[in-house]
Amino acid sequence: MKNLPSPKEYLNLIEEIKNLLLKERETGFFGGGKVNKGLVKIEAKEKLIVVGDIHGDLQSLNYIIKESKFLKSKHSIIIFLGDYVDRGEFSPQVLYKILSLKLHFPNRVVVLRGNHEGPEDLQAIPHDLPNQFFNIYKEDGRKIYFTIKKLFNILPHVALVEGKYLFLHGGPPHNASSLEDYANAYEMHPEKSFLEEILWNDPIENFEGVLPSPRGAGKLFGENVTNNALKISGAKIIIRGHEPKDEGFGFNHNGKVLTLFSRLGSPYFNSSASYLEINQKTENFIIKKFTQECKSKVN
Repeated sequence: MKNLPSPKEYLNLIEEIKNLLLKERETGFFGGGKVNKGLVKIEAKEKLIVVGDIHGDLQSLNYIIKESKFLKSKHSIIIFLGDYVDRGEFSPQVLYKILSLKLHFPNRVVVLRGNHEGPEDLQAIPHDLPNQFFNIYKEDGRKIYFTIKKLFNILPHVALVEGKYLFLHGGPPHNASSLEDYANAYEMHPEKSFLEEILWNDPIENFEGVLPSPRGAGKLFGENVTNNALKISGAKIIIRGHEPKDEGFGFNHNGKVLTLFSRLGSPYFNSSASYLEINQKTENFIIKKFTQECKSKVN
């Protein structure tokens, strides 16, 4: 899907997704679970498909959707961990495809916010998205860009399968004391650092507490922060994106933090990318690695 729809079609999709997400928040429900502001509680399904950073890599996105058989499985839920845009030439196409999935399968798609979908005061750099929209749509591209920036503010930023998995883009906020702190992170931003840390944090080994992040936002968090987050949420493992991994995945904190990275190519040049499939009945984790060669055969 390298050819995009008209500006009107793109804007209509954004409006439909905005109304859908606002309805989920107002009612407190979506077909796959419950919604509390920025927190989505997912009910158990047969299979969970978890996708890390895409960063404009349309080919990898197409590969994952096809290989995971998401479109053919009526009882699976796909969870996107954020960072759909920048650093790849097809960011507008990736956004359109993911938002279309949410529109057509609203009960089976969770679209979390990443730091590249962050608020104005936490803008990730480089930020290629506005130029890409302008290059495709000229002046209409500016309107699409500023409209989608508003949509980013109502994307959920945390998902939870109670008793099992905590999903977010970066990492747990070190000073959060309840799930309400997670749910209300956007509303408390920037007075509280909860949203910043959820979008920007990275795990660090052999350290307790937090350190300033070299990224310029968020924190490096130690295993005790992970333990506190798991205690608060009742989960067993944190599943997140945000960090490039050469094999497409990596574990931290004695297996209690799993990082997924789902794009390939520059500027990362990772040898593999990956996504995750979880069998909800057996709680079996299957990390699905793929290479440029793999996805070229599918696209």
